[in-house]
Amino acid sequence: MAKIIPSKISKPQSLRVLMLEDSESDEQLIIRELKKGGYKPEYERMETAAEMKKALKEKQWDIILCDYKMPKFNAPSAITLFHETNIDIPLIIVSGAIGEERAVECMRSGAHDYIMKNNLSRLCPAIARELEEVKVRNKQKQTDELLQESKKELQGLFKSMINAFVIFESIFDDDGNFASYRFVYINDAYEFITGLKNEDVKGKTVHEVWPGTEPEWIKRYGEVAVTGVTQKFELYHDPTKKIYLCNVYRPWDTKDRFCVIFEDITSRKHAEEELRESEELFRNYLENAPDGVYMNDMKGNFIYGNRKCEEILGYRREELIGKNFLELNILPEQSLNKAVQLLQENTKGKPTGPDELELISKEGRLIPVEINTSVVQRLGQGIVLAFVRDITERKQVEEVLRASEERFRSVVEKSSVGIAIVDDKFLCTYVNNECCNLSGYSEQELVGINFTFLLAEESKILAAERYQSRQRGEDVPAQYEFTFVQKNGKKRTGEVRSAVYLDSSGKAKSLIQVIDITDRHQVEQKLQVTLESLRKAVSTTIQVMVSAIESRDPYTSGHQVRSANLARTIATEMGLSQDKIEGIRMAGLIHDIGKLSIPAEILSKPTKLSEIEFRLIKEHAQKGYEMLKDVESPWPLAEIVYQHHERMDGSGYPRNLKGKEILMEARIMAVADVVEAIASHRPYRPSLGIDAALEEIEKNRGTLYDEAVVYACLRLFREKSFQMEVT
Repeated sequence: MAKIIPSKISKPQSLRVLMLEDSESDEQLIIRELKKGGYKPEYERMETAAEMKKALKEKQWDIILCDYKMPKFNAPSAITLFHETNIDIPLIIVSGAIGEERAVECMRSGAHDYIMKNNLSRLCPAIARELEEVKVRNKQKQTDELLQESKKELQGLFKSMINAFVIFESIFDDDGNFASYRFVYINDAYEFITGLKNEDVKGKTVHEVWPGTEPEWIKRYGEVAVTGVTQKFELYHDPTKKIYLCNVYRPWDTKDRFCVIFEDITSRKHAEEELRESEELFRNYLENAPDGVYMNDMKGNFIYGNRKCEEILGYRREELIGKNFLELNILPEQSLNKAVQLLQENTKGKPTGPDELELISKEGRLIPVEINTSVVQRLGQGIVLAFVRDITERKQVEEVLRASEERFRSVVEKSSVGIAIVDDKFLCTYVNNECCNLSGYSEQELVGINFTFLLAEESKILAAERYQSRQRGEDVPAQYEFTFVQKNGKKRTGEVRSAVYLDSSGKAKSLIQVIDITDRHQVEQKLQVTLESLRKAVSTTIQVMVSAIESRDPYTSGHQVRSANLARTIATEMGLSQDKIEGIRMAGLIHDIGKLSIPAEILSKPTKLSEIEFRLIKEHAQKGYEMLKDVESPWPLAEIVYQHHERMDGSGYPRNLKGKEILMEARIMAVADVVEAIASHRPYRPSLGIDAALEEIEKNRGTLYDEAVVYACLRLFREKSFQMEVT
């Protein structure tokens, strides 16, 4: 679960702020907001790239707050310069006039967030979140560095380890069968026992290095290389005349490489030959046991320890056998007392375990272990046979789980969102503090009750239906609104998010998150009323403008109406929202309003326009924008009018915008405008027909006109029999 960042610092926190801002008044507003949020800002304000570069070089900063546009500098340039420094601190855009597209572009370029100056209440939470994420990244960087250091230490370990260590590369025949292997790396111990050098054998096959190597070696190695199953075996090697204990494993997912740890056991094998037949089965089991196995007498003197014991403690068995555990520094005091108690139980012939103790390795490291003991007879005397398992990883996992649970509980309890857990009968098994605050009930009152007890009657049925559907695994909305009743009887509106999960016993439970959105609902309702009034006012204004155009130039008026109708139909075909469709229709009705500034004799001229006259005509988009820019509207009417002659490749006018710089509404208006103009009669020529109009947009799709818009228009005429009234 994501960490919740508090919106206000409980204790004033020093904050070094590099502020890119040209307005002193805005500077003071931002500083006031920071102090209000619990920060103690130390800041410098600057307005140029040179100042920013110098400040980043000479001082350390916690945060960069950057206005989007300044007389000599802007946010995109600041982001570019910031990336060149390779400094990991948050950069947040704080602007009063930045569109959503520009804001998103800044985020993609590397800004961490953007805050509108009219909504500075978001600033401190955003800063707190970003500073926390910097801490996380720094911690990850330290972890990566430690991993690299560990890798180097591991490489050094291989080189200096007592046993011979070799990495081999697998060789397969044409049928894919393991055929041989070649040397990749040998450590110093392998060089010592064989007399070979790494540089002499690297890249050579085994038969090039050891002619006469027995097929059994290739067979055993092939089994590990192909299956990935680790093997440990003893095998005679004729070229060196020695017997080796081999631990063959494949630490990679690929069959191409495998590793072997060699131990020269020739002398030991000769000495043990007489005992081998009687002890072979028992010793093989002990030596290859995944857990440490040791034996001691009833006085605590070690008799035997397997290789896993050596691995756990770091001692060779020869250093332990014959010595008493009381004399060895392998048990801390608390574990030493426990070990004495276990031995006392063993002297009574009783088994013990599992018991957890700590051992001290040869390097002084504390190792948590689990020990089970039993008493067996050997040569007529009772001895202790013990199995010891290194549980370091298990303890680490337990600690991680414990810490995770504590963090989770802390986050949940401090969350500003009401959180409840309900069982398969919809009974609350857990509620956090905010859930109590929202409902007015205490935790004791809520735990054990049916969650629907909190809901108003009109919401109980909906909640029950969705809960049952979710329990059945059906796809239902994870978020919905409902009405709940507080303890004092007041009704509030809540937003619920819920998810089903399985608890540790495999039973389905639901995690429910509740947010009180009553105030938001009321604001939204007021905004909707205001927006509807504004729409009506704009619609009336546009009708007045249309009437004015029609009285002066009937042709232009008819063209606008037909273009608006086609543009609206294209937008509907493309699946745009109803609000955007209405905005496109409104803009279409007045998209040529700028022609009011052009002499009527030019607009109705029946012959080709002169260059000066055409330049005047081209000014109508700019003039229209100037007429509409101050009109308060829920749609970007002025900008649509301004852009309806722009083209996707930048060849349009008046600003040579291209691609995504052009509003989608303007791209739709451009296609509708061209199709209507070509298909209709013009003062200087007769209609060219709808086919010619469609050929024009199809031929230039993706170049002059938006492809998606063109395809939608073509579908209307060619597949859906759309008819446009032409003159």
